[in-house]
Amino acid sequence: MDKLNDWGDIAREYAEKFIDYLPTLLGALALLIIGLWIISLIVKYVDKLFQRKDYDRTLEIFTLNSIRWGLRIILFVLVITQLGVESASLVAAIGAAGLAIGLAMQGSLSNLAGGVLLIILKPFKVGDWIEVQGVSGSVVEINLFYTKLDTFGNQRAIIPNGDLSNDNIINYSFNGTRRETLSFGISYDDDLKKAKQVLRDLVEEQEDVLKDPAPQIIVAELGADSVNFSVRYFAENSKFWDLHWYMIEEGKLRLEEAGMTIPYPQRDVYLYDQTKMNGTLEKNQNNNSNSAN
Repeated sequence: MDKLNDWGDIAREYAEKFIDYLPTLLGALALLIIGLWIISLIVKYVDKLFQRKDYDRTLEIFTLNSIRWGLRIILFVLVITQLGVESASLVAAIGAAGLAIGLAMQGSLSNLAGGVLLIILKPFKVGDWIEVQGVSGSVVEINLFYTKLDTFGNQRAIIPNGDLSNDNIINYSFNGTRRETLSFGISYDDDLKKAKQVLRDLVEEQEDVLKDPAPQIIVAELGADSVNFSVRYFAENSKFWDLHWYMIEEGKLRLEEAGMTIPYPQRDVYLYDQTKMNGTLEKNQNNNSNSAN
């Protein structure tokens, strides 16, 4: 009977405490609901501002999520403080947790910062052909952590944005046109001016070769085995590779039709009869011995 009375006293005590604490609890709950509603309004307003501007959608989503979660963390601190927890202790705990998470995700945070820089600075966009980190390919996707490329071999390359943002980037699509430099070699015995005219006629016949800047056909090098021509011209990116393959094949065929010799490295090999060389050497040694005697 005494135990029942004790439990009754405890229940009444906690009931009184709960009733006294109820206004604080309801105030914290109201603060949470109103705070979430205000955060939703702020995020919608910022989203409408973004829609009026031509910003990258990935950057917009990242910014909106950062605002949403930043405001929620502030709201969480306010609600916990309203419930009676000391804010200084709570902020210290959150700071320590943030530091631990930051150290554990150092590489990911580096990729995140690199992704933000790429989206803001826009050194390339989806569809551009770029070369970076020793990989060449067409940009398929740019997100906050990785950039995805499709290579010539139709392989998917995924490059961390932290490394990409700190490396040299070559954007072949940026200017819309590219310059090609092809090399053709002829023999030293061939007609230099005739070969040059053959290559010039080939370039001038191509409609896809831009007239401005003007193409160049120059003697670039007097090599060990050949006289080397450099054929330089500009073409639009969409027609560059088809023209590249055609020019290599057609250039060789036309030079051969014009009687030119396409040289290749040659070496002269001399064979000696070792037995004869040994016999001659022994004879010379005997002669020298006899002379000495």
